[in-house]
Amino acid sequence: MAHELYTRTNQKLFFAGLSLEAWRRAEEGQAVNAPALILAEREACLFHLYGALLGLCHEVAGYYRFDEVNVPRVEAILTPTVLSATPSPELAELVELAQQSETWLAQMISAYQALFLPPKAPAKAKVDPTLPLIEAYSLDEEQPLLPRAELESWRQHLKTLALRFRETLSEC
Repeated sequence: MAHELYTRTNQKLFFAGLSLEAWRRAEEGQAVNAPALILAEREACLFHLYGALLGLCHEVAGYYRFDEVNVPRVEAILTPTVLSATPSPELAELVELAQQSETWLAQMISAYQALFLPPKAPAKAKVDPTLPLIEAYSLDEEQPLLPRAELESWRQHLKTLALRFRETLSEC
């Protein structure tokens, strides 16, 4: 493999695609361990999407010769502090997308970070022994796992962003 910065981004996008395809096959299959396969592929896809985003950050940092070219975490690059120290239109767009919680990029970063949180037991209502037996329901249900289509959408957005950035980064 060439030692160009873009190759890592491309590789991670490809690996995310492989994970999504394996996830689709697991959903269609009748295997006993299908739920575990789906969860494993979901996590693998998130891992590779995060790696692709990091690779894209490294591409931008490498092109402009920023100090952040070897930073191992996206969160350390996509900050207003780094942007003010090393301004570029590509980095500005990435920082803006990462800072707004409703954007696909912020949701992707948040989903990746959630992989490292410990599992939480569902909240249970406290029972008052003086009350008759009335069943209480908690509204704090666990959020369902992200659907495959959502991660595929993130992959397509990231791929489009990388291609668009590369057009503006080239010295033609």
